[in-house]
Amino acid sequence: MVLIEKLILQGVQMAAVLLLAPLLVGIARKTKARLLRRQGASLFQPYRELLRLLRKTPVIAENASWLFRGAPCLILAFTWLAASLVPTFTTGLVFGRAVDLIAIVALLASARFLLALAGMDIGTSFGGIGSSREMMISTLAEPAMMMIVFTLALIAGSTQLSVISDYIASTSVGLRVSLGLALVALMIVALAENARIPVDNPATHLELTMVHEAMVLEYSGRHLAMIELAAAVKLLLYVSLISCIFVPWGFAQAGDNWEAYVLAEVFYLGKLAISGGLLALFETSIAKMRVFRVPDFLNVALMMSLLATLLLFVSERF
Repeated sequence: MVLIEKLILQGVQMAAVLLLAPLLVGIARKTKARLLRRQGASLFQPYRELLRLLRKTPVIAENASWLFRGAPCLILAFTWLAASLVPTFTTGLVFGRAVDLIAIVALLASARFLLALAGMDIGTSFGGIGSSREMMISTLAEPAMMMIVFTLALIAGSTQLSVISDYIASTSVGLRVSLGLALVALMIVALAENARIPVDNPATHLELTMVHEAMVLEYSGRHLAMIELAAAVKLLLYVSLISCIFVPWGFAQAGDNWEAYVLAEVFYLGKLAISGGLLALFETSIAKMRVFRVPDFLNVALMMSLLATLLLFVSERF
């Protein structure tokens, strides 16, 4: 019975990640519109857009290979699996032993690699520009992410998210400068990885500035729906990752009753609402930077994560 309960909770976790990802995008869009004194679309508009795209037949170029056709499914699968590994409302799931930060980084890197290859597959200039910019961003974002992982591993003694979350939630961790630096660095990496302002503007299609949209410009129909859903799931992944590590409260423990699980899910919805509002507030208060300034922005995350690791290593050694 315990195994069956864990399997059910793992299925609920995977379904919740897939169903709540468009809602997070809708919250961010709605809050941003209200901050700009506009009515804005409904919170459920991303669901309508995905359903409309799923009903359309994709238009595929004649020179498109199997990679262009199969990439959306693989990108969504890798991103969904990575997001399902991050605890949202409970810990101790079936995939608990596989919830490793290095594995999550590897899954996201695989999805990014496939997206860049798909952008270059047809041979359009926009796809090549978007793929090259994506790789430029990843060369700086991934080292910063790995340094954040090393910082958390030095603090908690493990790279498993459940161990890190339980350790930070305990009273023994205290206030650490390294955790603050790692939090800021992770936020910068999340903005860059999700193509948000100031790195990229997801609401524009300007040829000289777009990164993510340039790679998916040739997709349509259900293929585009899977790409857009994968992008929403990736945004939810980083929000869940930040809340799991740095706000590790409100989780239901293994063996609790169903009321505790429902309460934990409601608490998680509150985290999503607050995160979407803060993201919209940040994007309305800052302008998009030039593409050539993006490496400087990511270098800040790399230096902060490196400094967090060095400070923690030196403090424990001496």
